[in-house]
Amino acid sequence: MPLALYALTAGAFGIGVTEFVIMGLLIDVGKDLGVSIPAAGLLISGYAFGVVLGAPLLGIATAKLPKKPLLLALMVVFTLGNAACALAPDYRTLMAARVVTAFAHATFFGVGSVVATSLVARDKKATAIAVMFTGLTAANILGVPFGTWLGQHYGWRSTFWAVTLIGVVAFAVIQFLVPRRLPADEAGAEDSGSLSVLMRPAVLVGLAVTVLSWIGVFGAFTYIAPLLTQVAGFPEAAVSPILLVFGGGLLVGNLLGGKLADKRLTATVIGTLAVLALTLVAMAAAIHQQVAAVVFVGLLGAVGFATVAPLQLWVLGKAGGGQSLVSSFNIAAFNLGNALGAWLLGLVIDHGPGLAAVPLFAALSPVLALAIAAVAIRREQRQALVPVAVAARC
Repeated sequence: MPLALYALTAGAFGIGVTEFVIMGLLIDVGKDLGVSIPAAGLLISGYAFGVVLGAPLLGIATAKLPKKPLLLALMVVFTLGNAACALAPDYRTLMAARVVTAFAHATFFGVGSVVATSLVARDKKATAIAVMFTGLTAANILGVPFGTWLGQHYGWRSTFWAVTLIGVVAFAVIQFLVPRRLPADEAGAEDSGSLSVLMRPAVLVGLAVTVLSWIGVFGAFTYIAPLLTQVAGFPEAAVSPILLVFGGGLLVGNLLGGKLADKRLTATVIGTLAVLALTLVAMAAAIHQQVAAVVFVGLLGAVGFATVAPLQLWVLGKAGGGQSLVSSFNIAAFNLGNALGAWLLGLVIDHGPGLAAVPLFAALSPVLALAIAAVAIRREQRQALVPVAVAARC
């Protein structure tokens, strides 16, 4: 794999840390800024809102720009945004800084996916996307636990200063390793940057499948700590080590999904969605037994992230000349699924069968995603056969 891919991985690592590390610092932030824990929790929602909002705004504005300068500019936004978080004097300023920082998220991963696929041969495109997303998995395995420890011992602002430093390093690595002229720039010259590309039925289907699949993944993961302590019966001290198992699953699933998608993309899209749904259904029973619960936490991480590269490449294939914009929107779709999953499964806990039923209800959305994807793929296959049949008659 080209070294430029690993530069993208470095940027993905920094963005992953800044997105998720706040989860471990809510108590510290709340105490320091004088807000409740639920109010501090809105800093997570605010970031997700920034990702979804930033996709159309930056996606359209930057569609025709050369990719390397754009990636560098996005890392500047990311770095300055995290410095603003570290310096924020109050809650409102911190929220605003989080939202602005999130603007870089969807566009970086969206443009990064396009750049990654342009750097490798056709049969390595999904693997290239997976390599870039390895930075996100590493952020969950290493960056978030370390950032949480740093914030708890030296103040939450120290964590944001550390992420700011990561941004500086990522900027330097991208500047040094990513080629000045990229194959993706030639494709970008045909990119209209128009929202009309998002009105294509195939693109809308791809985005819907992404949202639905990640409602299931993040809906279950959001409540993994109470599932482990209140249903499986683990002590609170056991949650962090078990989450390392989840992180290991992320890494394995991400790379495996990329390799499988390079061989048979549509089969991998269908297969990973099916396995995700089955895993969540089985997890509803497994969560009541401790050993099985740990196994299925790891499986959830693996099958959840095994969908990422296939779905990203699948949607890119439907974008035509609007790859950067559609790619950014698909990243936003993952985050929209995250937000909706947390909210919908929260309703299951508060107004439905309760906490133990979360994995079972989380399985419903990937089942729906699987059905939509299967119908869409079958329709595409039939349409592809029509010209062949016509030619045979001639």
